[in-house]
Amino acid sequence: MMRRLASGVLPIYALLYLAFLYLPILFLPLFSFNDSKILAFPMSGFTTKWYAALGHETQLLNALGNSIIVGLFSTVFATAIGSLTARAITRYRFPLRRSSQALQMAPLVMPEVIVAVSLLIMFLSLGLSLSLFTVALAHVLVTIPYSISIMTSAFEQFDDSLEEAAIDLGEGEWGALRRVTLPVVAPGIVSSLLVGFTVSFDEFIMAFFLTGTEPTLPVYIWSQVRFPAKLPIVLALGTLLILASLALLLAAEYFRRRSLRLSAVQEGVPIA
Repeated sequence: MMRRLASGVLPIYALLYLAFLYLPILFLPLFSFNDSKILAFPMSGFTTKWYAALGHETQLLNALGNSIIVGLFSTVFATAIGSLTARAITRYRFPLRRSSQALQMAPLVMPEVIVAVSLLIMFLSLGLSLSLFTVALAHVLVTIPYSISIMTSAFEQFDDSLEEAAIDLGEGEWGALRRVTLPVVAPGIVSSLLVGFTVSFDEFIMAFFLTGTEPTLPVYIWSQVRFPAKLPIVLALGTLLILASLALLLAAEYFRRRSLRLSAVQEGVPIA
């Protein structure tokens, strides 16, 4: 009886949880097509003028460009550092290996406000003026744990005998890395880049504390929410960002699964 009760209650609980989590997000695209600036039911009518108005917002486009620049910089550096770290963790055995791995994941569990204030104090102490560069450095710190997690999974599935065979055939270590290892784990690298860019692009707290006169897109959106006249345009922008984030995450998941499939083929494991 308890099993039957649990089998009936758990699906209902899961649906209620998903509704509580995602239903508020559905109001964002809904009101972005509302013809009125007042966000309330009943809606005044259907319109796409708020989306058309996005192209005339110069400051918004500048903030979008800033977020893209910061995202590309932080993602490339975080993926490079994360890949090297993941390779060392999966291939070599050294003292405090597990402890160092846990320490590298610390930014995921530490309060971002505390980290942002600490970085702010450090940058000012070093004489660095707040700019997109300081934001990018902070985003590297935030995105590295995601890269390490993804690349560790990719390298754990990699067969080291392939690299050893390349070296036995006369290839150097760097050549084996470039010609054998990196092509095999390339889907994991792409997945790391996509996830890292999504995290950096959406990050607000670090950018809020460390940005100077060139705000990133999340900081700009926060500044515009205070003005009711700008709110419908912000909703239209938010809808586009949600779609873009979902597309990036789906692409990252595709490349992650592709990496697992390639590793399974190498090991002779049948794929369903």
